[in-house]
Amino acid sequence: MPDLISIIICVRNSEKYLEECLESIAQQNFDHNLLELSIYDDGSSDRSLDIIRSWYNQYCSTHHQDNRIRLIINSNPDKDKPKDDIMDPERIQKQYEICKQNPDCIVGCKVRRIPENSTPRYIEWANNLTENQLTQQIYTCFGPTILMPTWFCTRQCFDKIGAFDQSDSKGVPEDLIFFYKQIRNGGGIKRADDILLTYRYHSEATTFSVLDETIWNIRLAELEKNVLSKWNQFMIWNAGKEGRRFYRCLSEQNRSKVQAFCDVDPKKLAKKFYVYETCIKGIKDKPKIPIIHFSNLKPPIVICIKLGLTNGQFEQNLHSMNLKESIDFVHFG
Repeated sequence: MPDLISIIICVRNSEKYLEECLESIAQQNFDHNLLELSIYDDGSSDRSLDIIRSWYNQYCSTHHQDNRIRLIINSNPDKDKPKDDIMDPERIQKQYEICKQNPDCIVGCKVRRIPENSTPRYIEWANNLTENQLTQQIYTCFGPTILMPTWFCTRQCFDKIGAFDQSDSKGVPEDLIFFYKQIRNGGGIKRADDILLTYRYHSEATTFSVLDETIWNIRLAELEKNVLSKWNQFMIWNAGKEGRRFYRCLSEQNRSKVQAFCDVDPKKLAKKFYVYETCIKGIKDKPKIPIIHFSNLKPPIVICIKLGLTNGQFEQNLHSMNLKESIDFVHFG
C-alpha cells in the first residue's frame, strides 16, 4: 500500500498569504491521490475561511469536524506547513524520498526568505550547516537546526515524541521542545540540500509571541543536562554581557566548574577578573573568575558569541584554535 502524505496547516487571519500557500500545494509534482490537506482554523475573523471553502471546491473530497477541514487532494508521513509559506513543486517528493530512507528522522530543507533581505544571518546559518552540525549546533539562539516550516516526518516518528507542548497560553517554543525530545529519544535530523520552501517573514508570525527568556531557559536546561553535566570544568568564550548572563544563569554546580572567561576586547582583558556579585548574603569572598585572551583558553569551552556578527573575525579566531566541535566546544550564542 502506498504511503499517504498529510499536509497540516494552522490558520488564523491568514487571508494575505493563504491563497499563495494553497496554490503551491496544488502545484506539487506528487501523486495528488496520496495527499491529504488538513487545515485547522484557530478562530479567524478575516476572509480565511472563505478562501479555504472556495479553494477546496476544486477537489473531489472534503470532510468537516468541528473547526477542522480535511481535503483529500485528487494519512503515515506527516508534514506540518504554516499558512504563509510557499512550497516549491518538488518539495514533497524530495523530502519524502529522504524520509523513506530515514523513518526515525525529522527531515528539513533549505529555504529562501521573503522579503529577500530579512533575517540574513539566520538563513545563512540554517542553509549552510553541515550534516554533523545539524545535531551539534542545537543550543544556539537560532533554535532548531532545521527550520520548523520545513519539517517532514513519519507518523511513527511523530507519535514516538508526542504532541506539541501547548501548556502555556502566553507562548511556548513548541518546535524547540519537540526538536529536543526528538534528539533526546535517539531520533535523527536530516535536511534536503535543496531550497524547497519560500519562508515568509512578517510581524504577525507566532514566533514573536514567545519570550526570549523562555527560550533561553529551555536551551540552557538542555545544555546543562546533555553537555555540562559530563564536563568537570570549562571556560566561557565571551566576557561581555552574553557570557556573564550565561554564567549567572548556570546551576551552582556548573558555575563552580567555570575556570575562566575568554575574550579579545582589551577593555575586558584589562579588568583581569569578573566578580560574581549575586551570591548568598554574608559571604565576603565573592567568586572571582579570571578573564584571559582567547589564545590562552583551554577546552572544553561554551561559546556565548552570536554567529555572523563580527564580519568573520570570531569565526577566524575559532578556526585558528584547531578545536573540534561538540568535543572541545559547543555554541550557545
